[in-house]
Amino acid sequence: MANDRALEQHIAVFGESGSGKTVLLSSFYGAAQESSNKKRSGFHVLAEDPGQGTQLRKSFLGMKNSGALPAANHFRSTAYSFLVQPIVDPGVKPAKSSGVDHLRLVWHDYPGEWFEQDVSGPEEAKRKVETFRALLSSDVALLLVDAQRLLDNSGEEERYLKSLLTSFTNGLLLIKADLLEDDEPLARFPRIWTLALSKSDLLPDMDVSAFADLLIEKAGDDISELRTVLGGLVAESEALSVGEDFVLLSSAKFTPGEIQVNERVGVDLLLPIAAVLPFERKLKWAEKLKNRGKVAAELMGGVGVLAGALGGVGALAALIGAKGKGKLAGALLLGLGLFGSKLEEAAKAGGDKLKAVHADAVAKHDSIRATLTEFAIELEKAEADGILLRSPR
Repeated sequence: MANDRALEQHIAVFGESGSGKTVLLSSFYGAAQESSNKKRSGFHVLAEDPGQGTQLRKSFLGMKNSGALPAANHFRSTAYSFLVQPIVDPGVKPAKSSGVDHLRLVWHDYPGEWFEQDVSGPEEAKRKVETFRALLSSDVALLLVDAQRLLDNSGEEERYLKSLLTSFTNGLLLIKADLLEDDEPLARFPRIWTLALSKSDLLPDMDVSAFADLLIEKAGDDISELRTVLGGLVAESEALSVGEDFVLLSSAKFTPGEIQVNERVGVDLLLPIAAVLPFERKLKWAEKLKNRGKVAAELMGGVGVLAGALGGVGALAALIGAKGKGKLAGALLLGLGLFGSKLEEAAKAGGDKLKAVHADAVAKHDSIRATLTEFAIELEKAEADGILLRSPR
């Protein structure tokens, strides 16, 4: 992507065919174009490829006005790049302290068919590996658990869950040698693997804690096996979170002949999850890794960019030569004004303190800082509402 003062975050979405990936993407983009949602959120979401934007909007309107589901993208992996631009009052001079003008979300969609069946030949096998390589820049990966499949296997949910997790784990093992050059583990890799209940409207009585409990009870060993396999791909596997974060997602409420697109669950959390969740987790991991090579540098690099977006550039520049990643990370936190001087406090930040930082950003017309702190507030609210469960680690 062009160097255009954007804070860029990547998210990868995995799920079997029919698990709701295409509907989720259409709902995310289409709902963001509704005037009421733009007014509420305070930002525009723009597809950098106008053709993709038109198709996603068309799919959303088909659901909204005709109750028609979007066509599935069989065996196709597409990256969608969205710009998130704060809506600025033309009569107000915006703050320019952050060094960032807007956010960029790059959404990677992994073909569901590669979960369920073998590739047809060498060419498709090569494309499968290349597709997975393209996802390695992502900070967060979502693995979709289909609520309809859970209902179909009611009382025996482990049959579906074990099949889902085993298929994905085995698929990773088959391409491991192709992903690792000279058997060297990867420094750049999705380090947060979140389990998401898609079509959660089908299970209205299940909150996120109940969803997490179901997965751990019925398929805890399979989650552990997936964690082991992913850990074998990535350098410094302690800086890896697999099956520790959970979220409920519903693209709309589906009734016979009607799709109520305004009744969404969790879809509006995807931007906050992509933008804020990696930040708080990387701070903790970077402190644990101290000076241990390129992984710590990779983690701190991402933190530095977000610190700049939140107003911590001065603190970062002042201590860029400091010895020890822990000191640098502590300085970043001070510069952010969100947490204290200790990394352990990152996990405890929020509440009134976070709201005060957000109010300060709004008052100073620092739109990027206001947007990011609003994202952090939304994650807190989602946890309180039983939609999101974040790892305490």
